[in-house]
Amino acid sequence: HEQLLKMMEERMMDVEQKLRLVKRLLQDKVNQLKEQLAKNTKADAMVKDLYVENAQLLKALEVTEQRQKTAERKNYLLEEKIANLNRIVKNLASPSFSP
Repeated sequence: HEQLLKMMEERMMDVEQKLRLVKRLLQDKVNQLKEQLAKNTKADAMVKDLYVENAQLLKALEVTEQRQKTAERKNYLLEEKIANLNRIVKNLASPSFSP
């Protein structure tokens, strides 16, 4: 009976030791997951910031493209006016040089 009690005691100590080991391993895993969560939270914030920045850049690009189209239209109109003025000057100058 005493021998059985001693075996049970040894077994209990072995189980307790294994439980402590498992507890330590689980705590290490918890710490690792907490670190990963912190990294993921930081990465998520960075992604959100980049998303906002990208939206702002797209809006700025849209405004710039619109300004470019407006400038091109104005440039085209000015070129037409210059061509018309050149025709008018040519027509006005032609009769005065005729004999």
